Amino acid sequence: MASGLVVQKFGGSSVADPERIRAVAEHIVRTRRQGHDVVVVVSAMGKTTDDLLRLAHDVSQAPPARELDMLLTSGERISMALLCMAIVELGEPAISFTGSQAGIVTDTTHGKAKIIEIRADRLREAIAAGNVVVVAGFQGVSTSSAITTLGRGGSDTTAVALAAALKADACEIYTDVSGVFTADPRVEPAARRLARVSYDEMLEMSATGGRVLALRSVEFARNHGVPVHVRSSFTWEPGTWVQDEEPSMEQAIISGVTHDTSEAKFTIEGVPDHPGIAARVFRSLAERSVNVDMIVQNVSTNDLADISFTAPKADLTEALGIIDALVVELQARGSRHDAAIGRVSLVGAGMKTHPGVAAKMFEVLAAEDINIEMISTSTIRVSCVVHEDNVERAVRALHAAFELAEV
Repeated sequence: MASGLVVQKFGGSSVADPERIRAVAEHIVRTRRQGHDVVVVVSAMGKTTDDLLRLAHDVSQAPPARELDMLLTSGERISMALLCMAIVELGEPAISFTGSQAGIVTDTTHGKAKIIEIRADRLREAIAAGNVVVVAGFQGVSTSSAITTLGRGGSDTTAVALAAALKADACEIYTDVSGVFTADPRVEPAARRLARVSYDEMLEMSATGGRVLALRSVEFARNHGVPVHVRSSFTWEPGTWVQDEEPSMEQAIISGVTHDTSEAKFTIEGVPDHPGIAARVFRSLAERSVNVDMIVQNVSTNDLADISFTAPKADLTEALGIIDALVVELQARGSRHDAAIGRVSLVGAGMKTHPGVAAKMFEVLAAEDINIEMISTSTIRVSCVVHEDNVERAVRALHAAFELAEV
């Protein structure tokens, strides 16, 4: 890469202890001495965020959201200060900024705030003065001047948003894996690292259980044209580039198999099949920030229909409360839920021009005697909900059937 501005993000495992922090500092300094300006985004050390959450629940059954954000953002502030000290120790000037100091302005939703704008003047001044700039990930300041956190994968989102705002040449995401694979290597040992994937493929992978990049960070990258390089902070080898599709004579039909067991399935039974009913159901969930994913409504019988959908298990209690109220309000027959489900998905831009992918997927699952409970598709993805006990077997069978281990 020619000299320019690079944003580098390091996750919690990358800065888990002083030795790892020094290794990261050496890598940053090496990048800097190759002629690049460097902005670094850093997560909290190791399991710090989990430890802080545990502390909060040790003193309060229901910690106030504002104070919880204030507490959790301290983890990244520890990392950024320690990393700056290690960089200065190696002879390069470095300066740290919290999310609010970096000008990251969010909405007012505590726990999963969205970035509204980045006022990056202080960062530009620090870069122009010759500093390595280190920014605390996962956090910002709301329009009402409260400290906020960006939710799961928030440091990825911080890094890509900063890369967009600063017009960086690339955003390097350093993590504990060496790139994006055709499946989770812990489930399928034959999984192969991909040299590049398109933004659209990465979006689908992130949305369906690929845990390498946070969904919002990929959306930001696509919307602003930020090339993202996913790399290992343990080996420093080249990883996977996520960027605009390049036309290829031999585009793979399928790029990967993803899986997710973090959702539950909900069904509202015997809902009146009238215009506006589905809107009422999903508006109620949206207003309480319950993120609905797959939705299926069956054909009505006697003017009654069943509506099924999936949502995060983390929102289980909230969703059940909303559903109970809707059953009464809509005079539905009842409701049920199932937390023992998982989703298996095939993702690949080549699907657009190759019919029969869904049929083959269903045949493979049938041959494994795996029952499909829900199906969802896009132009480059097919997803099936199955029992959680069958998820890993489904991943391995599909990976083999679509020959994803082959180069």
